[in-house]
Amino acid sequence: MALAPDKYCHSSGSVRMQRSLMQVLKRACKPVQLAWSSQRRARHQQNVYSASAGGSEELVLGIETSCDDTGVAVVSTTGRVLSDALVSQADVHAAFGGVVPMLAMEAHKAAMDGCVRDALEQAGIQAQDLHAVAVSIGPGLSPCLQVGVRKAHQLAQQFNLRLVPVHHMEAHALVARTATDVQFPFLCMLVSGGHNMLLVAHQVGNYTLLGSTLDDSVGEAFDKVARLLGLELRPNGGAALEAFAKQGDPHRFKFTVPLQRHNDCNFSYAGLKNSVRLAIEAEAPGPATDANLQTRADLAACFQRSAITHLTQRCQRAVAWAKESHPEVQTMVVAGGVACNQMLRDSLEQFTQEADWQLVCPKPSLCTDNGVMVAWAGVERLRLGLWESPKDSAEGELDVRPRWPLTDRRDPRSMPATKSMRKSRIFTSLTELTAEALSNHPVTALAPAISNHPITVPAVS
Repeated sequence: MALAPDKYCHSSGSVRMQRSLMQVLKRACKPVQLAWSSQRRARHQQNVYSASAGGSEELVLGIETSCDDTGVAVVSTTGRVLSDALVSQADVHAAFGGVVPMLAMEAHKAAMDGCVRDALEQAGIQAQDLHAVAVSIGPGLSPCLQVGVRKAHQLAQQFNLRLVPVHHMEAHALVARTATDVQFPFLCMLVSGGHNMLLVAHQVGNYTLLGSTLDDSVGEAFDKVARLLGLELRPNGGAALEAFAKQGDPHRFKFTVPLQRHNDCNFSYAGLKNSVRLAIEAEAPGPATDANLQTRADLAACFQRSAITHLTQRCQRAVAWAKESHPEVQTMVVAGGVACNQMLRDSLEQFTQEADWQLVCPKPSLCTDNGVMVAWAGVERLRLGLWESPKDSAEGELDVRPRWPLTDRRDPRSMPATKSMRKSRIFTSLTELTAEALSNHPVTALAPAISNHPITVPAVS
């Protein structure tokens, strides 16, 4: 989900604004706790872990708080998902048209302990049965990341667990490997509210970028158009627009598919988003009503068609590039929140079958932010010895990386994406850090065994 307008994202410093925010926080925390109770009943799983039955399995707890969902899960080192607890903040942010960072932080705080307790109960274990705790440290909203990271350090220190810092987007890229035999290297498209990229995944922590967004991500565009159409943003703008578009005619309005003259793998959604805005102002001005419902549905369907066509065309080019430079690659993984979109899945399935490639999309619950993907990324990095000792969670700020690139390695055929100063790279990329860590401390077992020797990721620049 996109960020709310700036007036909700930053404190004005006025007493009136602070009091108003606190009132909203108090109201927001109540539905979050209720949502946890209902999800605890709805998502309870019957698999109880037994140390004697588990054999050589180790258990990893994953914590995800990068944006507006609190996710905690327990996953074994063999890929078994023992629990998956999730608290959505859709009701908290719906009235603001996007995520309000301070509200999200308070909601994470309200949900965190219950979510951890729920995940452990679902798995039938206690915290001392865990081998490690993995946590997203970036990219994401700094106040939200701090909540998860602080809890992870607290648990790791209290129960003498290994701590595994996880890159949020790597977690999305790797989660498909829990249920499907996806071997490295593979092609991966990550599509979410904040990210849009095509890359080759060579190994854990080793990625080459084929293309990224020049402006907005596809998820951000879906959220924005959903707001312009007056849709209720539950569970999120993308899902609301997809459902609404089913009522519309996808051929009534013609929106130009972006970047038709650019023979690369980059994305752009700012122009399409603006075209839809102008069409809405011309064809369905004013508030959403029954009288303009069909026109709005047609606009939604036409926008979705152009947006998905753009993604599909870029994937087609990425497959062609991969065939040239990495002929051994025959699998494409599509992950991130937008990967839930059925029209996108159908479009990609059609062309990958024609290309004789395998398309792998995680189930929808693993496409949106969740604890399972973080726990599994922790398992993958534990195998390389990439874990560290916890810090005292009470000692000031912990390591979070709000703007943290997955890689700084770009395919030579791809033009560098334009970046504003606000979005410029301020942390050393995960790929570079992982390469440096492994070169300084080579791990002989890229094998399933969990390394007993920690490798501390170098400090970021």
